[in-house]
Amino acid sequence: MSDRYRLADRIVERIEELGEISETPGMLTRVCFSPEHRRAADLILGWMRDAGMAARMDEIGNAVGRYEGAQPGLPCLMLGSHYDTVRDAGKWDGPLGVITAIECVADLARRGLRLPLAIEVVGFADEEGVRFSSTLLGSSAIAGTFDKRLLDAKGRDGLTMREAVLAFGLEPDAIGRAARKRCGIHAYIELHIEQGPVLEEKDLPVGVVTAISGASRFRIELDGRAGHAGTVPMTLRRDALAGAADCIAAVERRCCGVAGLVGTVGQITAEPGATNVIPGRVSFSVDLRASEDQIRENTIARVLEDLREIAARRNLRLAIAKTHECGTVQCAVWLREQIAAAIKAGGHSVTELPSGAGHDGMAMADIADIGMIFVRCRDGVSHHPDEHTETADVEAAALTLLHFIENFKPHTEPRI
Repeated sequence: MSDRYRLADRIVERIEELGEISETPGMLTRVCFSPEHRRAADLILGWMRDAGMAARMDEIGNAVGRYEGAQPGLPCLMLGSHYDTVRDAGKWDGPLGVITAIECVADLARRGLRLPLAIEVVGFADEEGVRFSSTLLGSSAIAGTFDKRLLDAKGRDGLTMREAVLAFGLEPDAIGRAARKRCGIHAYIELHIEQGPVLEEKDLPVGVVTAISGASRFRIELDGRAGHAGTVPMTLRRDALAGAADCIAAVERRCCGVAGLVGTVGQITAEPGATNVIPGRVSFSVDLRASEDQIRENTIARVLEDLREIAARRNLRLAIAKTHECGTVQCAVWLREQIAAAIKAGGHSVTELPSGAGHDGMAMADIADIGMIFVRCRDGVSHHPDEHTETADVEAAALTLLHFIENFKPHTEPRI
């Protein structure tokens, strides 16, 4: 077994070790600014130091490690992902990118190799947005786009973000100091499990991400009239749940057959919620994503038109509230080309695919060109305890990232 394969073994070992840090025994949950979150950050910072990096926690709770180049103070190639989780999570979403980057730097340090640029590894504090319903907190702080109004947001434990940050040992009013300058970062690269089935279907361990799909989310409410399930004739009903079923089918119909477009209704609540009462009020979510903004925007217009038609036909009152909007972020072509070359160097075929899930790169794109490497995950499962990546695929991913780092060529064209 080669030294490089042992590197993959180390990554898997650390994935398992980090996965043991959870607020719930037997179930992985690690939300931002919790005691478990702090334990995880301290563990990651220790790994960074062991890898030869100067490591620190920044003002938002990001774990930041820096490996200097041939000269101190050079602009960096930034690598990273997040170390928070959803509730009842898998072990690989986020930590794979952080730990693989750390181990690649450790490999450089073992060989005494210094590059004509610095390497920085960032474990972003909060990407999932579980605690305060606001995603990309860590990366938006580094990008200088953190919204200070979010400090007043409350989690379900009743604490505001401001209070949670203070309890974590940080100063909320200092978060702005986490911002970095564009001139200090050559590019941002994130290695992440695919969270989908495409690489598995193509029997490939890694792939090149073309874009992070934009997303729009809505909260839909339908008001009809509750009534007795046995006494109101079908022709006289104003059944909000039956109307919601039509709406959900319309979302699916509009999103089928269009490449890169997906639509999901993931939450629904019916009131009053009794078996013998016609539902009088229903609320549900709609999540629309596409790799091209124009496709997403056109679909939104058509879906909302469908919902209005359904509500009018069924004599239901319709309320539509947009709860989230984020445009598509393209991965830079020059970085995609270098990632593809690294994949080929490992003896693998190159495939390109978009990301339907959001990532920290969406925030980092405000201050740097971004690139992403996807890694095959079993059955495409993510945000679930069954989330898993085989060690052989971890090896392929680590060698791809290491080759990319060692052969990285900064973009020569000036960026505005």
